[in-house]
Amino acid sequence: MSLLDEALEELVTANRILANQGVVDSFGHISIRHPENPEHYLLSRSRAPECIEVDDIMEFTLVGEAVDPRGRDPYAERAIHGAVYEAHPEINSVVHNHSPNVIPFGVTGARLKPIFHMAAGMGCDVPVWDSRTNFGDTTLLVTTMEMSRDLVAKLGDNRAALMRGHGCVVIGKSVREVVFSSVYLEVNAELQFKAATLGDITFLSDGEVEAILKRRGPYTFERAWESWARRAGRPYEPAPGS
Repeated sequence: MSLLDEALEELVTANRILANQGVVDSFGHISIRHPENPEHYLLSRSRAPECIEVDDIMEFTLVGEAVDPRGRDPYAERAIHGAVYEAHPEINSVVHNHSPNVIPFGVTGARLKPIFHMAAGMGCDVPVWDSRTNFGDTTLLVTTMEMSRDLVAKLGDNRAALMRGHGCVVIGKSVREVVFSSVYLEVNAELQFKAATLGDITFLSDGEVEAILKRRGPYTFERAWESWARRAGRPYEPAPGS
């Protein structure tokens, strides 16, 4: 199996996992940088993540032009993915979702911060991007490269950013890493909300986050991926190229 074929299968599994874990529903999407052309990325046509098959995956340039559309309609917000890959050559996968427990942190003064070790991948700071600041009243959909680049500027060197009244974007060096981070970003949001009802929260320190991430290796993502893939009805395959 070629690297491209492996990437396509992994992307299908990633969509199914995110749906099964409640990170996406009928909306939301995940992409991967093209393994043979870093100036392109792979993303499904506009379809609910739990329904996606290999034939749904399309190839795009960084500005969102489909290479071979074949009559397939792309996601309106694909520009988010291209803008991340354009600004971050080290990043190989992007998730945009509307996970329900994350959204309240984008519309209130409460900051989303890691409260347990599994969520260290979100980092200690999750900025909030508000489309109204530079673009006024919109549908809140990020459909242009101008808006997407503005979002990515707010993301900065962080690994996640919230989108006011909309959702979030999560980035990672691999599909398995970004799926892991997306799942535990949602879990952390739910736990943080619950903890706040009990009293003051002790968040992870910068040093603790650094120590956790330094210890974390590919085996962490593989252990979760195997379990989540099986729950989602997909076969487990080792990471592409491994």
